[in-house]
Amino acid sequence: MNTQTKMFKTKERQIIKPVSGLYDDVEYPLMEDFYTIQGEGVHTGSAAYFIRLAGCDVQCWWCDVKDSWDENKHPKTRTGDIVKNAKASHARFAVITGGEPLLHDLEPLTVSLKQAGLKVHIETSGSSPLTGQLDWITLSPKRFKKPLDEIYPYVDELKVVVLKNKDIEWAEENALKCAPSAKLLLQPEWDTPESIPFIVEYVKNNPKWGISLQTHKFMNVP
Repeated sequence: MNTQTKMFKTKERQIIKPVSGLYDDVEYPLMEDFYTIQGEGVHTGSAAYFIRLAGCDVQCWWCDVKDSWDENKHPKTRTGDIVKNAKASHARFAVITGGEPLLHDLEPLTVSLKQAGLKVHIETSGSSPLTGQLDWITLSPKRFKKPLDEIYPYVDELKVVVLKNKDIEWAEENALKCAPSAKLLLQPEWDTPESIPFIVEYVKNNPKWGISLQTHKFMNVP
């Protein structure tokens, strides 16, 4: 089966588990991986193991990890080593992020993490096909490289970065495509605090939305 078209959330289909260790030698360009506290979104405040894969074709100008864009700058790392470190952290879940993690086939990494007992979350722009076995999908859509339509039915959390009023229009456009169960969040861009007043007013008038803040930056948590 083509891993670019299979998948999607583990709670919606039976997982076929390969032999343990089968994917240990599959490599990914890894910028960094570390045990931390989730700083934003629905799972804010929860301990999590972050896995930041390199490579990005979206390249938001406000991105605070631009060093992740060029995957050739970062070492290829064995799945077995990534999973070993994640398991040793005793985190309940791992967050695969980037860069844009869906540029890579995530089946080997996600299956291996689940075999190690971790739930698997992803933060993505949704601009590349879904792969892997995922328990939580956070979609952060970008207007200049729009999400593929296939991702919307599987979105658990829609988190839209807001700089200007037109970003709220973009947020609503994406919300219409998501399942009714999706959590809807507006997040002020860190260096654009002038967006905060109109986000607050919008959420007060449209309480289906909530607000996400980058609390890790307030607390200087990596």
